[in-house]
Amino acid sequence: MKTLFDKNTLEEILNRIDKLTPETKAVWGKMNSAQMIAHCAATVEVASGKKKHPRSLLGKILGPFFKRAYLGEKPFSKNIPTDPNFIMNNEKNFESEKLNLIKLVKQFSEGGEAMATNHPHSFFGHLTPKQWGETQYKHFDHHLSQFNV
Repeated sequence: MKTLFDKNTLEEILNRIDKLTPETKAVWGKMNSAQMIAHCAATVEVASGKKKHPRSLLGKILGPFFKRAYLGEKPFSKNIPTDPNFIMNNEKNFESEKLNLIKLVKQFSEGGEAMATNHPHSFFGHLTPKQWGETQYKHFDHHLSQFNV
């Protein structure tokens, strides 16, 4: 599976991010492109340990049942529920969000597996550094596909 810790995969993701504009429309979902970029940045902050969210009760109960699908090769389904910690309802400045995302993705990727947090995922619990890299790629692929880039 692809991982953000791979140089070629990082370049692929950065090239796709670069194709986004403030006018890029989503094929599905409620976010605009600036909100999606901010959403993805927030997940990288969690994956790198810059932000920590507590395990949710729902995650403790249901997380183990859904973890295999989350970690598997199959892409995420469209319109899957979003953790409330990552919902972006307010307006965002596209250019500043994009620059921040690029910076965070590069730091995470170039830092290698040592950049991955050992703090548990709020829904799925413990993830290995390898799993953090793979799921970050999978998450980016999901949202960049959502915006057809």
